[in-house]
Amino acid sequence: MEYFLSLVIFFPAVAAVLGFLIDEASIKTYAVTMSFIEFVLSLVLWILYEPVDGIAFSVLHPFISEYGINYFIGVDGISLFLVILSTLVTFLALLSLSIKERAKNLIICILFLEMTMVGVFVALDAILFYIFWELSLIPMLYIIGAWGSGKRIYAAVKFFIYTFLGSMFLLVGLVAMSYFYHEATGEYSFNILNWQSLSLPLSTQIPLFLAFSVAFAIKTPCFPFHTWLQYAHGQAPTIGSVLLAAVLLKMGTYGFVRFSLPLFPDASVYFSGMMCAVAIVMIIYASFIAFAQKDIKQVIAYSSIAHMGVIMLGIFSMSREGMSGAVFLMISHGIVSGGLFMLVGFLYDRRHTKLFSEFGGLARVMPLYAFCFCVVLLGSIGLPLTIGFVGEFLSLAGIFKISFSYALLGGLGIIMGAIYSMNLYKKTFFGALVHEENKKLRDLNRTELCSIVPICVLVVVLGVAPNLMLKSIEPSVTQSLELMFNKASQTATRAYMEKANFKVRSDAK
Repeated sequence: MEYFLSLVIFFPAVAAVLGFLIDEASIKTYAVTMSFIEFVLSLVLWILYEPVDGIAFSVLHPFISEYGINYFIGVDGISLFLVILSTLVTFLALLSLSIKERAKNLIICILFLEMTMVGVFVALDAILFYIFWELSLIPMLYIIGAWGSGKRIYAAVKFFIYTFLGSMFLLVGLVAMSYFYHEATGEYSFNILNWQSLSLPLSTQIPLFLAFSVAFAIKTPCFPFHTWLQYAHGQAPTIGSVLLAAVLLKMGTYGFVRFSLPLFPDASVYFSGMMCAVAIVMIIYASFIAFAQKDIKQVIAYSSIAHMGVIMLGIFSMSREGMSGAVFLMISHGIVSGGLFMLVGFLYDRRHTKLFSEFGGLARVMPLYAFCFCVVLLGSIGLPLTIGFVGEFLSLAGIFKISFSYALLGGLGIIMGAIYSMNLYKKTFFGALVHEENKKLRDLNRTELCSIVPICVLVVVLGVAPNLMLKSIEPSVTQSLELMFNKASQTATRAYMEKANFKVRSDAK
């Protein structure tokens, strides 16, 4: 099983290359088959997952040994489910794909993008992580620019410039970390696990934390770096919006969990107030804007920013509950937002508009569609016994231990989310059937049902039985927090983590 994880990473890329040999008429069937195989492979990862010292399926091969650059990969409880999310969403998105124009080129881009997404979540060498991180920009740029609508070139370029400039800060931070590791040990290394053993003074941690955080904040996207997102979502084709919201945004929050907190515990606590304040602004500001939108897709786009704010609160609570909830919410938001964008795409294919004013009363003519939309939307709101509730509750429970005000404002944002979501549903599905075109709309077909029903099932199943994931997530979160606590050189850092009711295991003291 040594190379099994490598198979999971590169299988989509091999499938993409072989896709050039497939004729246009058969390319969707081929892509769905290949993406389903990739999804099954990721499930096998879950079945066989048995971490050793927190990491499973690790592979290390020297690449540029003199500079400590290696092919080093592995998964833990945090990255495992992000890999599964990537493969699941890609499979369902390809299954629901309705674009006919240059479909072969689009599908090849998506398969390459899937490879980069999986690679980001399993890379344990910083340079390998950076390569996958940067490569993900290319297919998404092409997807938005070539198959988008309206100002698609502007949206694609803005997306690329924002994320690429952020990546420059990340690269500087990675090189600096290797330098400091060399200063401490006499050898260069880009091994993330080696870096975790390095203790740096607060004066050094602060600029490094900021360098990493700029890159991750842009990708998340945090306020005020969020302005690229509404253009990218607004102009991207449905499948681009699905993959962007469901997976690519999670690269940013994953970066905070994998890099920023364990590498710079003192700086993380030093900036925790600022990061929580930014998260609160994201939640409330995005919620107000979402309520003012007239486009269904834009409501969901701003809803994504608000939910990412809740994830940020959970991360910077630095508690078991908060961070476990944040990781769970990454998965749940990926499933729910992907499903919502997919459903909006189904409607756009029928009416070629996404404006509220063009709809109303759709529940009468599209009852199956209305039911599926309701289930996924309730998951987005965080109704108890749905997938969204678990992550939101744990994230707010974690930040409540640090600050009642942050928890209160975060909860207010969630209530606002319910208001604008129900407003969206009311305007779209209830009321009179004013437009004649809507009276003849067909309900979901078999392919569309096969795409959206698994998401509806997951919304309920993981809401009722969240421990299916949490039992694997929590040990990895605990290990990361213990590492932070033991590395902390500042009294304030330990006090902050103790306030979050963090207790070090006796064997970790």
